[in-house]
This record gives sequence, C-alpha cells and structure tokens, in this order.
Amino acid sequence: MDIVSALQTSFAQLIGPSAIFYALLAIGLNLHFGYTGLLNFGQIGFALLGGYGVGIMTVTYQQPLWVGVLVGLAAAGGLAIVLGIPTLRLRADYLAIATIAAAEVLRLIFRSTASDPVTGSTNGLYGFAEPFTRFSLFDSSKQYSFFGVRFVGDDVWAMVVGWTLVLVLCLFVYLLAHSPWGRVLKAIREDEDAARALGKNVFVYKLQALIIGGMIGGMGGIFNALQTKSIHPDFYSTAQTFYAFGALLLGGAATVFGPVVGAMLFWFFLAIPDALMRQAIAGPDPLLPLTDAQVGAMRYVLLGIVIALLMVFRPQGIMGRRREVALDG
Repeated sequence: MDIVSALQTSFAQLIGPSAIFYALLAIGLNLHFGYTGLLNFGQIGFALLGGYGVGIMTVTYQQPLWVGVLVGLAAAGGLAIVLGIPTLRLRADYLAIATIAAAEVLRLIFRSTASDPVTGSTNGLYGFAEPFTRFSLFDSSKQYSFFGVRFVGDDVWAMVVGWTLVLVLCLFVYLLAHSPWGRVLKAIREDEDAARALGKNVFVYKLQALIIGGMIGGMGGIFNALQTKSIHPDFYSTAQTFYAFGALLLGGAATVFGPVVGAMLFWFFLAIPDALMRQAIAGPDPLLPLTDAQVGAMRYVLLGIVIALLMVFRPQGIMGRRREVALDG
C-alpha cells in the first residue's frame, strides 16, 4: 500500500479549493452560530445566490465581473434580511427551519425549466470566469508542484486568491469579535434576555450578524463559481451546509481560525481513508471486499465517527474553548 501517494492526495485536499470553499462557508456560520448562537441550516443558499449573482450578471446580462460580484453579495445580504425579519424575534428553531427551506426552494427555482433563460436550469452557467483568470500570475497550461502534489495554473491562482480572502476574513472576524459589537453578540449568545435588559436591541444585532455571515457565505459561492468556472444548481444541496457545520465543529466554534482548520482537516480526513481504501480494493487480490461506491460512502461514515468522538471527548473542537460553546450557561 502506497502511503506516500495517499498522503499526497490528502495534502491536495488539505490546501485545495474545496477546503477554501468550505472554510468560507464555515467562517460565516461561525459568526452566526459560534458568536451569536443563531442556527442557520441554509448557508448554502447564500452561496448559491453569490455564485449565481456572478453567473447571471456576466453570462445572461453581459455585465462586468465586478458587477456580478457586487450583485451576488447584495443578493446574499438581501436573503438574510428577508429570512431574518420574520424569524429572529422568535425561537432559534424558526430560523433554522426558514433557512434550510429557503436554500432548498432557491435550488429548485434556479434548476426549474421556467428559469432556463436566466439561470440555465439544470445545465447551469459557463463562460464567466475568463476575467478572473486573466489576472492570473500563473500559466494555465502548466502544472505546479507543491510537496509532490501537482495543481494546474488556474487552480494555483484560485488558491492564492482564496487563501488570501480567508486570511482577510479571519482578521475581519477577529476585529469584530474583539469590538464592543462582538461582545454584544457573545452576550446575546449566552443570554439574550440579559442583553435586552441592558438596553441592547437584540433583534438588530442578530440581524446584522445574519447579514454579515450570509454575505461571507455568498463570497464562498462566488469563489467556487470562479474556481470551477461553472455553476450547477444541484451542487448547492442541503448537505453542503452540514459539511460546513462539520468543519466548524471539528475546528472549534467561536474561534478565529477554528473554521479554517476544521475545513482543512475535514477534507483531509475524507481523503486519507478514501485513498487508502481505493488502494486496498485495487488489483486482482483486493484487501477489502468493497466497491468504489461503497468506498465513497464509507469515508463519510469514518469521518462521522471521528466527529462524534470529538463531540464526546472535546465538544469545543480542536481549537475551541469549552466556555465559548457552553450555550446553556
């Protein structure tokens, strides 16, 4: 069994575009759940609007890329307002239900045949990433090697931009968390009645957190669209939000770098067993009686066991602090 090859494949997932996408989703969820105590089960809906904002404006309406980026971010912020106004005055589970339903409704609307002239329906949208790759510092026809792992030039450019964006957002979250505004969010998370008794407008603070976190999720959708150079509605399934939640819990909620570390480890822990098991089932005398489809499912089972054990022995996550996630006081 080639352990080195498996580690190289896993390292590609550790630093690759998928880790960046889910890190962006998890950073937004961290602002919602980790710092404010909001249950957003529809983060992928914000990413959908971010990605389609770019695709629709550049492909359907022939607008510059920067216009699509602004429209995608505005659409994600608008969705947060639409969902937050009727639900944030109610119990937390109402927001969770509204967000997961909205994300699925948006996916079905964007993939419907009625929306084909605008969204491309199930075929999705293509041909909008050229302005992004035009600024690339790397040759798209070449491959670049990092510790034995090869990436094409366009992916290297996307990774440079993506990880830079992640670091900037981590700094942004750090500044927010250590500001008076961030301390109010933590007070709301711990006991919103006490925060309200101190004269804080809890609804406004929660809505602001929902908007900012949703727009960060929209940035994730924009990055994914530009990196993959395509948008498909079926990619934006509910499972993607729970992958981001898994990354957040793995790294640690209410920490600056927890979502980033969690996203990297999430895909690393998925890739390692996948690579090893596929080697074990290859050849005339396989070591494991599994099919390719079963290997694909088994890696999620193993990762689920890892996260479950983490929740038992270290519920605050790898980088988290127990007092930060003690939401019941």
